Amino acid sequence: MKKKTIICRALCILFCVTIFTGTYLSEVSAAAMSSLTSDSIREKEDQIAQAKKDRENLQSGLTDLKNLKHELESKRSDLKNYVAGLDAALAEIEENIADLERQIAKKEEEIGLTQKELDEALAREEAQERSVAAYIRFTYEMGTPSPMDVLLSAVSFSDLLNRADYVEKVIAYENTLWENYRLAREYAQLCMEQLELEKDILDQTKGNVETEKQNLEDLIDQKTRDIVSYETDINTKAQAIRELEEEIKAEEEEIASLEAAIAEEKKRILAENGSVLTYDNGPFKFPLATYTRVSDDYGMRIHPTLGVEQFHNGVDFAAPKGTAIYAAYDGKVAAAEYSATMGNYVMIDHGSGLYTIYMHASQLYVKKDDIVVRGETIAAVGSTGRSTGNHLHFSVRLNGEYTSPWNYLSQ
Repeated sequence: MKKKTIICRALCILFCVTIFTGTYLSEVSAAAMSSLTSDSIREKEDQIAQAKKDRENLQSGLTDLKNLKHELESKRSDLKNYVAGLDAALAEIEENIADLERQIAKKEEEIGLTQKELDEALAREEAQERSVAAYIRFTYEMGTPSPMDVLLSAVSFSDLLNRADYVEKVIAYENTLWENYRLAREYAQLCMEQLELEKDILDQTKGNVETEKQNLEDLIDQKTRDIVSYETDINTKAQAIRELEEEIKAEEEEIASLEAAIAEEKKRILAENGSVLTYDNGPFKFPLATYTRVSDDYGMRIHPTLGVEQFHNGVDFAAPKGTAIYAAYDGKVAAAEYSATMGNYVMIDHGSGLYTIYMHASQLYVKKDDIVVRGETIAAVGSTGRSTGNHLHFSVRLNGEYTSPWNYLSQ
């Protein structure tokens, strides 16, 4: 009778604990209770190791402003090449900022997923802990016989084999129970470590964005100071005037060349199907989302630093960096590129010999041959090219000559 009691207790414990702990496990979502293995732990450790490398590499991607200025120093005597070099550096920093901001958006998404994974891991750990507690409580209450007692109570060889099988199952269940708990606990701790690491990377990346923005502003300030210094230096003033005149001439030749090429293309299109772009005399949209003031108007003026009378072929609208620049009217992009004088610029063909030109942009959002509509964002305000402050230089050309933008805009 005593022997029967021992084996019955062993079987009852195995059966009851399995049922009871299964009740606890069912309370956790299927996702949270997905099986964990040593491979899962290694995979999570690899993710953490990669994140640590990413964190270490964050600083190496920042602009070395001191070294960059040193490299540009040799070009300072040649203003055109110096400005082009500065603008190239500015464009690289802008792209680095954009890349960092993309990293921030991606990391914020990853943090959301890791937080969800952590929540599931903690739920899994809690369920396994409750299973272990349930097992301990049941075995205590049932008065668990030792494996040796179960085996020694056998009445025959076949009974011994049966008992050995039962004992093996109980031991295997205990081992699995404790191993699952260990894995769940270790995995939850790794998820927590990964989450803290990703938050740290996010904070560092945001800090890098602010550093690069400051680098950008420092370089723009340096450029402004150097242009003004070059143009006001008594020893280089005559040379600066000649260079400016040559640059303006080259600028006009570039624009005229574009117009000539477009005119030839229009002749070909007209010969083929008789349909070409025409301006319908509609009113222009103001080319800026917001602006501070007219910093330089169209017409003859005294150059602000060179002190010579000069024709200003457009209107300068002062505006903060990054302000949206709009297409003044429907048309086709004739050019969207960089010039050492005009900086990043867009030229739009509106048909009937009418063109608008938008200069000194920090970013271009269109490319040659794009079709744009009135009010579409085509660029962002900047200070690229021969410029000493953020503004839009807006020009209008009609039949090969500059004309006042105020003929098409209302003040």
